[in-house]
Amino acid sequence: MSSSDAMPDSEDQHIEWKEIWRDDCLRWICGFANSGGGSLHIGRDDQGRIVGLSDAKRLLEEIPNKARDLLGILVSVNLRKENGLPWLEIAVDSYPHPISYRGHYFVRSGSTLQELKGPALDRFLLRRHGRTWDSVPVPGVKIANLSASAIRRFRGLARAAGRIAPEDMRSSKATLVEKLQLAEGTYLKRAAVLLFHEDPEKFITGAFVKIGYFRSESDLAYHDTLHGDLFSLAARTIDLLQTKYLKAAITYRGIQRIERYPVPDAALRESILNALVHRDYAVPAPVQIRVYANRLSIWNPCSLPEGWTLKKLLGPHSSAPHNPAIAHVFFRSGEIETWGRGIQRILTACREAETPKPRFTLEPTGLWTEFPFAPSYLQEIHSTEPGSPPVTGQVSEQVAGQVAGQVSDELRRILAILRKEMSRQEIQAALALRGRENFEARYLKPALEADLVERTIPAKPNSRLQKYRLTEKGRELAGKTVSQ
Repeated sequence: MSSSDAMPDSEDQHIEWKEIWRDDCLRWICGFANSGGGSLHIGRDDQGRIVGLSDAKRLLEEIPNKARDLLGILVSVNLRKENGLPWLEIAVDSYPHPISYRGHYFVRSGSTLQELKGPALDRFLLRRHGRTWDSVPVPGVKIANLSASAIRRFRGLARAAGRIAPEDMRSSKATLVEKLQLAEGTYLKRAAVLLFHEDPEKFITGAFVKIGYFRSESDLAYHDTLHGDLFSLAARTIDLLQTKYLKAAITYRGIQRIERYPVPDAALRESILNALVHRDYAVPAPVQIRVYANRLSIWNPCSLPEGWTLKKLLGPHSSAPHNPAIAHVFFRSGEIETWGRGIQRILTACREAETPKPRFTLEPTGLWTEFPFAPSYLQEIHSTEPGSPPVTGQVSEQVAGQVAGQVSDELRRILAILRKEMSRQEIQAALALRGRENFEARYLKPALEADLVERTIPAKPNSRLQKYRLTEKGRELAGKTVSQ
C-alpha cells in the first residue's frame, strides 16, 4: 500500500492498530471473529503512523498458524509497505459460531475489546447456537410439577382473549404445554418453569419482584417481596401497588366519587408486564420497584437486542423479544398485545390520562422506567401523610364503563374465571389476589352492581356457604368478550 492510498483516521469497530506483535493480539483477532470481522494492523502506533516491523516475514508465516491452532479459524495475513517500512494487515472474517482464545470469549465493542463473562457470555453463546435463554430445557421438572392453578388461570385468560382454539383449551395439561411449544422432547423449557411452576426460584435465581416505599433515596419506610409464577406475579404486583403503595386522589363529579391514581392503570400494567416478560433472567436479580412521594421507578435487568440503542427502543421498532417463548404465551393469554409496541402503549396511556411523560434510562445493568407524579395530583393529596394506605376501589368508573359497552380489565378477568359456581376465596385465588378489600372493591362489587355476577344465596349475603355465578347478562357479555 502506498502513502497515497486512503487510510482510516482512527480505530473503530473493525480496525485495530498494534505497534508490535504479541501472542495476546490473538484476543483482538478473536474479538473480530465474534463481532462481524475486522482488520488488525501490526506495525502502526496509537496514532496510526507506520513504524515498521523488523520480523514481518517471520510473522507472515507464524500468525496464520497460531490463529488456526489457538482459535480454530483461518485469517489472511498480508505484507504491506509504506515509505519503505513493512507492516502486516491481518484480515479476520466474521464467524457464525463462537470463537474462544484459551477458553475466554472476546467481542469488539466500538474501538474497545471486551471479554464476555456471566450473563453476557450466556447470551452470546445461546445466540450463536440459535437459541434463546427461555428455550433451554430444564432437567428434573415434569408436567406434574406445574401448578394446576397457574394453568387454570392461563386457560381463563386465553379463553377470554380468544387467541387459542377451543379444542386446544379443552386439552390435557401436557397437550396444552406442547401446543404452547414449552417442551423439548421429555424436558420442559425454562419458559414453562417461569410461567407455570409455583416456585420458579427453585430453578431460576432472582425470579421475583421487590417493592419498596422510600421517604428519600436512602430511607426505606417499608417493603414487600412477591413470588410465584409469572401470571400471578404480574397480577399481585399491580394489585399491591394500587392497594398499598399508591394513593388515589379523590374528586367528585356531582355525587359520583372519582379516584385517580398517579400512574394510569394501562401504563402501570404494561410496564409491569414488560419488566417481567422481557427481562434478562440470566441476571440473578429481581425486578425492583421504588415508590416515592412524587414518583414511581421500575428497574429490570434487561438486555437490548444486539446493535439496539435506547433511541431505537423508544421509537417504532420491529418485534425482538428477549424471551420469545414467554412473550408468546402472554400474547396468547391476551395480557400483552403486538410485540414491539409496549413502550408506545405506555406513552399513549400517559398522554391520554394527561399525566407526565415517563422517563426511560438505560444503564449497563438494566432499564429504569420512571413515572413522575403530576403536580395537580400531588396538590390533591398533599394533606395525606406519605405512606398511609391508599383509597381502594373504582366502582363507579368500572360500572359506567361496562354500561357503555367497555369492559374493564377487572371485569374481563372475573368473567374469564367464573365459569362455574365459585366461592369468594376461590375467585380471589384464581385471580392471584391477596387483599380481600381490594378484590371486593375492584372486582366483585362492580360485577355484582353491573348485574354480571349474582350470589347463589342472595338472602344471606354473608353466608359461609355463599358462592357466585355469572348472570345471563354476564354469560352473554363473556361470550362477546371471547369472540372479540
